[in-house]
Amino acid sequence: MNKTANQMLVIFGASGDLTARKLVPALYNLYKGKHLPDNFVVLGLSRSNLTDNTFRKRVVLESPYLKEALKGENQDFVDAFANQFFYEDLGDDYDVSYGKVNTRISDLDTKFGTGGNYMFYLATPPNLYETIAKNVSEQGLSDESSGFRRLIVEKPFGYNLKTAKNLNKGLHQYFNESQIYRIDHYLGKETVQNLLVTRFANSIFEPLWNRNYIQHVEITNAESVGVEKRGGYYDKSGALRDMFQSHLLQIVSLVVMEPPINASAEEIRNEKVKALKSLRIMHDEKTLYDNTIRGQYLASVIDGEKVKGYREEDGVDPNSKTETYAAIKFFVDNWRWADVPFYVRTAKRMPTKVTEVVVHFKTPHHQVFNDVDINNMDNKLIIRIQPDEGIMIKFGVKVPGQGFKVERANMDFYYSSLVDNHIMQAYERLLLDAMQGDATLYARADEVEAAWEFVDPILDYWENNKGVKTYGYSAGVWGPKNSDTLLEGNYTWRNPGEHLADDMGFCVLS
Repeated sequence: MNKTANQMLVIFGASGDLTARKLVPALYNLYKGKHLPDNFVVLGLSRSNLTDNTFRKRVVLESPYLKEALKGENQDFVDAFANQFFYEDLGDDYDVSYGKVNTRISDLDTKFGTGGNYMFYLATPPNLYETIAKNVSEQGLSDESSGFRRLIVEKPFGYNLKTAKNLNKGLHQYFNESQIYRIDHYLGKETVQNLLVTRFANSIFEPLWNRNYIQHVEITNAESVGVEKRGGYYDKSGALRDMFQSHLLQIVSLVVMEPPINASAEEIRNEKVKALKSLRIMHDEKTLYDNTIRGQYLASVIDGEKVKGYREEDGVDPNSKTETYAAIKFFVDNWRWADVPFYVRTAKRMPTKVTEVVVHFKTPHHQVFNDVDINNMDNKLIIRIQPDEGIMIKFGVKVPGQGFKVERANMDFYYSSLVDNHIMQAYERLLLDAMQGDATLYARADEVEAAWEFVDPILDYWENNKGVKTYGYSAGVWGPKNSDTLLEGNYTWRNPGEHLADDMGFCVLS
């Protein structure tokens, strides 16, 4: 395991929900697992009037997000973790001189021996990224002559291609690309990373990973919840921006990419960029009409409880056409994937929460044992990203008895079976990687822009063409009824259950 250098984590927006809900629990697990360096402190910055002690109480000692984790722990152990946290009030605005911040960082660095190594985490709205980067740089805090300086920014990375380019250009004025870490928590999931190992470390898969053997690939990201308290944000974003452009195209890039020269961060990211640039961009209206579907959930009753429709949610325009369901069919223009359709869908208010990749292999050219159901006929490799994380292979076996009736059997592996290993949560893994300077799981500027280049024409078509329909679907079902028409031939979407091995073709709502 790589050694983590002594360092300071400076969190902008430290009084917000992300810090208490995700970052501090991740840091606590790293602390408990002895992954943090010997000399490590956290400086929280925001516009709230807090002291060191009140900040420690808020994010550690009295945090509802750490309540279960701290139960039964030795109090001295917990206090030692809490005492690594400090706070500085920025006042009324982020756009001020960071002279006081610089002094506090310098004092903490000297006192705790963090080696002049600073990591700046921007847990703030994206419109503050450039402002904070500028003010940090003006204090000389982006200069790496006396230690490393890294900048971590959360998604969304822009609202479209133009704003993404502007954001990248703005950040590059103050930090080099090698210093910028764009965090996408989906890439911190073990099963997402295992896509690379499944492909490139197994000779039973890599020779088959091409158009000669794969019929199509489908990726599903489903959430059982609605927009909850994010109605105002979501109505300006939609499923395509919120999930597809970032999380799902990252997964697509790992499925599509060519083998990297080695496992270094830059080589892997180089291949991911090539993969995204090879996606066939859809421009003409007919192609966009035939290959995209958007939908919006309607009011329904689930388990005896009435569920609001999207337009009834707080903060949502009652006439909104913003999609809560997006399904896209596309092709990849290279030798490996020529003519292999990819189907990707993401949605709110589905029957269950699930993210998985399904690779459908072609059926043998000569069918000795005929089977009438094409969905049962093909071999499938299912990579479950959440929940019930694991991998399943579906293959044909003979049903006991006379004749040659074929049934599909499952061979599966679950990460939960690795009882001797602590599986890091996404933010644990990503924070530790950034601390160690490993950018493999972070998005590069050209990667972000390549993703937007593919998505922008779809967004433009949906937003500016009056003929585009938004299909309604009842909350708790698998999207609009016509969503299966997107798939070629007699194929339909695999509608997964809560568990990886659920093979009913439908979900039972509890």
